[in-house]
Amino acid sequence: MQPFRVLALIVAAISAAILAAPAQAAEYPERTITVIVPFPPGGASDATARVVTAKLAERGAIGSAALKQAKPDGYTLLVGSIGVFAINPALFKDLRYDPQKDFDLLTVAVRTPNVLVTNPAFPVNSVRELIEHLKKTPDKVTFASSGTGSSDHLTAALFWQKTGTTGIHVPYRGGGPAINDLVAGHASVSFQNLGAIAEQVRARKLKALAVTGDRRAAALPDVPTIAEAGVGDLEVYSWQAVAAPKGLPADVKARLEAELIASVRAPDVKARFDQIGFDVVGNTSAQFAEFLAAEIARWKLVIETGKITAE
Repeated sequence: MQPFRVLALIVAAISAAILAAPAQAAEYPERTITVIVPFPPGGASDATARVVTAKLAERGAIGSAALKQAKPDGYTLLVGSIGVFAINPALFKDLRYDPQKDFDLLTVAVRTPNVLVTNPAFPVNSVRELIEHLKKTPDKVTFASSGTGSSDHLTAALFWQKTGTTGIHVPYRGGGPAINDLVAGHASVSFQNLGAIAEQVRARKLKALAVTGDRRAAALPDVPTIAEAGVGDLEVYSWQAVAAPKGLPADVKARLEAELIASVRAPDVKARFDQIGFDVVGNTSAQFAEFLAAEIARWKLVIETGKITAE
């Protein structure tokens, strides 16, 4: 995934929605809205993003805790990832916020599936062959990820749990270095966000075995879903969402929710997300809450079963 580029698009969509919405005197919004993006600065550069991705989970916890302290008046929002909302609560024992108790959830903006990819020289050509290979060589095959506790790491852990296999997790300082080593043959397998590897797959620098979405990806139409490849209950998406401090006035929350949904679903915004491999979601706050509860429970089980820690 290109986290800064995705977050920048979401923040731009939020700004456009609020600025374009009609407002009357003494009605919300009357002043600038602050958007907390719990990632290091310098997001315009993909190179910078790759270098600092190893710290995203840690800094995300800090940035999200800041939202908890903000006044619930609609003038402070958080744009965060699956890690901020669904993974950190299980991964960090001393997390200073609870997304279900401390946030007013507004919408899941976008999502993207992961893709199971291998180095082209790796001797498997299907998910079935990979499972057979892993069972013959337990704890031998390297699985690269963008960092411990990342979506791609936990997808690999879930894959091992669902298939009764094992592998060696190799965390990198972001998706870029992980993909580079995968292409170079220094690592064998990885689950990477669709947008990050589609070009390498089309150029045959990586071999795609399956996508973790509920349908085939338009960018890689010949690649089967993980369910089609024979592994059930492994549908996984990496996603980005918007929240506010708990306790928003009902009318402000309704206004924000409506404007955000309309904004991310706008044709020009959707087209921009399509270009980088993200599907627009734009669900309601109630749907977000139900979805988040399921995601937290799911990844907590994966983390506990795999004995995964943040270290």
